[in-house]
Amino acid sequence: MTRTRTAAIAALAISSALVLAACGGGSSSDSSASGDSNLSGAVRIDGSSTVYPLTALAAEDFMAANPGVQVTVGSSGTGGGFEKFCRGETDANDASRSIKEEEAAACEAAGIQYGELQVAVDALTVVVNKENTWATCLTVEELAAIWAPGSTVNNWNQVRADFPDVPLQLFGAGTDSGTFDYFTDAINGEEGASRTDYTPTEDDNVTVQGVSGSQGGLGYFGFTYFEENADKLTAVQIDSGAGCVAPSVETAQDGTYTPLSRPLFIYPSKQALAKPEVKAFFDFYVANDATIAADALFIPLNEEQKAKLQADYAALAGS
Repeated sequence: MTRTRTAAIAALAISSALVLAACGGGSSSDSSASGDSNLSGAVRIDGSSTVYPLTALAAEDFMAANPGVQVTVGSSGTGGGFEKFCRGETDANDASRSIKEEEAAACEAAGIQYGELQVAVDALTVVVNKENTWATCLTVEELAAIWAPGSTVNNWNQVRADFPDVPLQLFGAGTDSGTFDYFTDAINGEEGASRTDYTPTEDDNVTVQGVSGSQGGLGYFGFTYFEENADKLTAVQIDSGAGCVAPSVETAQDGTYTPLSRPLFIYPSKQALAKPEVKAFFDFYVANDATIAADALFIPLNEEQKAKLQADYAALAGS
């Protein structure tokens, strides 16, 4: 797979729900040729815009080998996706955080059983405009000062005295996003605690456009979206007390990129896995997760995490 193909898949997240058409081209996965021509039906997935490109690529490759199955992938945000999932409207939910207690209660009330499968690792990335040559590294305390509820920090020179007199323009995740939940918890110490006078969105491409179009722009989203737009944005190093650390595959996997490295999940329902087409899709996804993650420019699981994914899926699917 080329970077161009991956970028095209990521750009499709601008749609809140996309039906991916089956294609007959080359597949990123080495087991895609073993599809079942007799398999038919539909698989419905929604949720995190961060995880979207990963699941969208899995869906594309799966449908190339199984043209009778239609896999639809939406990107309404982790929270919005869980609302649909716990009403039984989807077969699985992409999530950039673990399920909340109230979401689990809603699923339980509806009789929906599910499993949590970690499919990749993320380095939640703080980004600035390419013309920003001063904010190469920010401390967690400085980020908290910017993003705290009721913050009046509106200029870069309020962040640090030697920063220039440039107005801050803030862009970030919407409140239905798991990225919002994770970022606010990691930076402000409480999930959902954030200033409200910024541009919120469930579509990370809006943040790309906003930050790249404003010299004083600052935003945050998943690492894969930064990699796709590294020509337009600069990633900020984070200092959580042990020095400045840049987001990367290595720092996310070894845990040195704190506190913004995080797991990424998909939650299939046990009821949905009873359907052959859904089971076949998740068999494919789990078996090829490392290849799909690498091709979609995600940070793949380490060996311990891979083993856990296999064990968790086997327990959920009863295999």
